[in-house]
Amino acid sequence: MMLDKIHEECGVFGIFSLSSKTVSKDIYYGLLALQHRGQESAGMSVSDTEGPQGNIITKKGMGLVSEVFSKEDLNRMTGNIGVGHVRYSTSGASVIENAQPFAMNYIKGSLALVHNGNITNADELKRVQMYRGQAHYSTSDSEVLAYEIVSKRVESGSIEEAVAKVGRVLKGGFACIVASPRKLVGIRDPLGIKPLAVGKRGEDHILASESAAIEAVGGKLIRDVEPGEIITITSDGIKSDKSLCGGKRAHCIFEYIYFARNDSKLDGIFVHDARFAAGMALAKTMVPEADIVAGVPDSGLVAAMGYAKASGIPFELIFHKNSYIGRSFIKPTDEERKTAVHMKLSILKSIVKDKRIVLIDDSIVRGNTMRQIIIMLKEAGAKTVHVRISSPPFLYPCYYGTDVPSTNQLIASENGADQIREKIGADSLKYLDIEDFDKMTGGLPLCTACFDNDYPV
Repeated sequence: MMLDKIHEECGVFGIFSLSSKTVSKDIYYGLLALQHRGQESAGMSVSDTEGPQGNIITKKGMGLVSEVFSKEDLNRMTGNIGVGHVRYSTSGASVIENAQPFAMNYIKGSLALVHNGNITNADELKRVQMYRGQAHYSTSDSEVLAYEIVSKRVESGSIEEAVAKVGRVLKGGFACIVASPRKLVGIRDPLGIKPLAVGKRGEDHILASESAAIEAVGGKLIRDVEPGEIITITSDGIKSDKSLCGGKRAHCIFEYIYFARNDSKLDGIFVHDARFAAGMALAKTMVPEADIVAGVPDSGLVAAMGYAKASGIPFELIFHKNSYIGRSFIKPTDEERKTAVHMKLSILKSIVKDKRIVLIDDSIVRGNTMRQIIIMLKEAGAKTVHVRISSPPFLYPCYYGTDVPSTNQLIASENGADQIREKIGADSLKYLDIEDFDKMTGGLPLCTACFDNDYPV
């Protein structure tokens, strides 16, 4: 259940195996490890590099990974190469037609594509495709991208050459994996906005949005795909094309604040360490008189640990999180939102009663959820609730594949910190300073446009 949170668009996974003909099960477990990145649809495509071209088996559907795939599906989807996808829609409606992978047969063969991010010049590419008589019914930028690669493949000597040609004209943030009959190809946007990593398990090679997915199938992280790099995996191993590398970089800061799994490592930085550092930075000023520090599950917990260490105030777990609710989308009324918060979180009243609490969360978007949590805490006997947020205020939309609402839906766009504090019912409120990102990521070049309006594209 996603409450008042920013949503990631999707997660991608690909594997080329020299040891197994049933990579469908690896893709399944890899997608389970990426489920947090998208919960609206899931899908996979597999094929056999030694079989006939065009023999791609695809299954996709609406819902969670465990809801879309049965044991029978995985057993029948045989092959040693494949890609998988979990989706949360930002470009294109949440319908089965936009679920991925996009599997296509064409004059030179076949391919299956999965994509994470937003192609900001997709409409321009679509107009060109329609002029060529292609993609009349494309409803997402991912499908436009698939058609563009097919078009370039027809005039190219290899799939990786086609991907490189398309990469030169794409704008935005993207991580894309393509499975062709004999190769697995991954490309990451030149800015590095979207994450993509490469790993190895024996003779098998894996591409995934996060290292946690590689480790979930018994693999080891080799490294991150460099911004702009094209990785081609064949039976002979890995080949790298860095012809699109070398420009400006702008890694998405929200991967470290909220999106990525706590046990992932992105661009050389452990997500857990970044969140812990954010919590410590929050404690540098305005530390209130308090008895305990607590975090809102899940990403707020590690930041709370960092705040507790830096402030000397004890850390406590004060919430029980219900992990068995399943999918539920943001409700349209305040009463339904209130019910949703109570379903997701319950208060450990014996710990909260008569306590002054510093409450850490990763963000405030509309403010509805935080307001309800504070009401619950005070009804449980909390004396005071001081809110600390491990990101700056959201002020601007994102165009690179993150579902930041329109400006008029962001509580910080029309309210200062003191007004927000009053609206959510907190006794005090402080956000992370944007300058503190360096403490989180060690000076990594970042995209911070949703906080400062400085868009890298």
